[in-house]
Amino acid sequence: MSEGLNIIVCIKQVPETTEVDFDEETGRLKREGVAAVVNPFDEYAIEEGIRLKEKYGGTVNVLSMGPPQAESALRDAIAMGADEAYLATDRAFAGADTWATSYTLGLSIKKLVPYDLVICGMKTTDGDTGQVGPELAHHLGVPHVCYVNEIQEIKGGEIRLTRLLDDRVETLGASLPIVVSVSKDINQPRLATLRGRLKAKKTEIHTITSNDLEADPMKIGLNGSPTRVVKIFTPDRPTAGDIVEGSPEELAERVLQKLVECKVI
Repeated sequence: MSEGLNIIVCIKQVPETTEVDFDEETGRLKREGVAAVVNPFDEYAIEEGIRLKEKYGGTVNVLSMGPPQAESALRDAIAMGADEAYLATDRAFAGADTWATSYTLGLSIKKLVPYDLVICGMKTTDGDTGQVGPELAHHLGVPHVCYVNEIQEIKGGEIRLTRLLDDRVETLGASLPIVVSVSKDINQPRLATLRGRLKAKKTEIHTITSNDLEADPMKIGLNGSPTRVVKIFTPDRPTAGDIVEGSPEELAERVLQKLVECKVI
């Protein structure tokens, strides 16, 4: 730990609004002309990486996969306090589901070795799956812990952290390197400073292509995606139910009749 931690934070650029159209033929979001931002959950991952660097020393590198315009999200991370930024961008990566995305990110991280800790946001606002973190750990062959709400200590190649579940808080220990997916309870992301924004404008964004990774073409992009979006639709909004009045006995009878009509009983 004398030389500090080598931290990699994986982020994604997402549409700033939830009102995004879909291409019914390809099943992809129509991102053209839509303002984009750093995935809000990833801001907590960036902040945690910076805090750990401030505590233990080391470096924070941010990594994203996406089109060239995703470079702006990486510059936002630099403005917050990250050191270097890497963008995996290639037409061959297009159409990737979470499995192909995590495979590509895994190859990119291996290109950036050595690393001690990879931090991801809990999920993205456009996909909402929470799958990339655990899948990334699988591709890297390292442990993964999700829903992390506090990293208590990193010492002697070991990490101690807590995660918040629905019914309890777990305290866990693991060996480095590790991938963690952090929740919004872990910190409060800082605002970028003027100095940080000036630095972000000057920082070189390192690009990574499929040729750089020597990736198997059948494992990246659409070819490497075992899942497909076959249909996209907006669910019908539920209509309001009937409002009834009466004594408890009368209401109970009405409910019973309704259950029979709906063939629930």
